[in-house]
Amino acid sequence: MKLVVQRVTNASVKVDNETVGRIDEGLMVLVGFGLNDTTKEADFLARKLIKLRIFADEEGRMNRSVKDISGKLLLVPQFTLYGKVKKNRPSFHRALNPEKASELFDYFVEKCSEEVPVETGEFGAFMEVSLLNNGPVTILLEKDFSEVD
Repeated sequence: MKLVVQRVTNASVKVDNETVGRIDEGLMVLVGFGLNDTTKEADFLARKLIKLRIFADEEGRMNRSVKDISGKLLLVPQFTLYGKVKKNRPSFHRALNPEKASELFDYFVEKCSEEVPVETGEFGAFMEVSLLNNGPVTILLEKDFSEVD
């Protein structure tokens, strides 16, 4: 499972010119699932994401989480995070199939929603994502329990 986490001042996602998710200060997160991913990876990364300290404290140091600042998450499913480029065209054979990935995305949203408010993109839709990156701060998180660390 892979997450591309961006600290934002605001972010939104549109489908068919209609806004389906919008947040102010918080994290816009692209979410991708690989072939071996299960709820175990989703649980691990949900906890990690909520606790990730990338917001400034009183001294300007990255020491506060999205929960600490009463921020929100905008979770956007993106299978292309598992694109593998050999020549000039990506292959997505390492991405989890859409049916299972959709279920896992819904599970991940549910787990994150237990801790902070969550908005989402629409699984399988063509989405237009807009954001005002704050910093910029971009962090990559990934976990695959089937691989040996």
